[in-house]
Amino acid sequence: MTDSTDAPLDEPIRYEDEEKFLVRGEHAIRQIMQSLIDKRALVSGCAMPRNHTFPTSLVEVLEDDDAILIDGSASETINRSIEEASHITCVSRLDRIHVQFRLQGLTRVMQGGQIAFRADLPESVLRLQRREFYRLQVPVTQPLECAIPQHHPDGETTYDRYRVLDISGGGLALAVQAENPLLRPYKEFPGCMLHLPDSGPLSLRLMVKSLHSQLNQNGTESWRAGCQFTDLPRGGDALLQRYIFRLERQRSARDRGAA
Repeated sequence: MTDSTDAPLDEPIRYEDEEKFLVRGEHAIRQIMQSLIDKRALVSGCAMPRNHTFPTSLVEVLEDDDAILIDGSASETINRSIEEASHITCVSRLDRIHVQFRLQGLTRVMQGGQIAFRADLPESVLRLQRREFYRLQVPVTQPLECAIPQHHPDGETTYDRYRVLDISGGGLALAVQAENPLLRPYKEFPGCMLHLPDSGPLSLRLMVKSLHSQLNQNGTESWRAGCQFTDLPRGGDALLQRYIFRLERQRSARDRGAA
């Protein structure tokens, strides 16, 4: 089964916005699928229309059939969500390149005594190399918080603090304990405070781009808000890049130590 502790992947991208980066043709698509298997790449799946995300991986490209197998979950709740989905949007990375594809015709099967799902071979695969999509996980041992202001009718302003799950040069993802009416997609929040270590709070404007639930391995549900930076103060970009570079350097050191 897939380990849910791996670093979170990029948010799905609208295919129609990136048509020129689509890979078509059965041979090329089979090669990409096999590379994901060979590199043991983590795949983030999103079951539609319920919009439930889950970690998985590719198990096998079926040679005599236009199909692939993906790993099932230890959670029956997640497996039912996959089984009932109209389609699954899958996101992964290959050599730091964003890879995204859609799976349809999912059927539960048993593979080596484990639950897996057979799916039709994707008709196309999005391969996109763009720096702003490389989101880095914020270590739980070094928590990062972002405070979002709430303006009340009496003129008082209070701040709701959220844990940052991952961050990039273009935005961040926030952990939301339950669906929060404040964080609605495409709503903007000026005056947010990102509390970077070794510097004062960074004031910025955020736009919520997505808000969706995630099914965890134990069957519990959590919420994730993907946000875009829409305005940064002078020098803010450099502060962010310095922090991201340090996270990336620490992650690379951990990867070398585990190799």
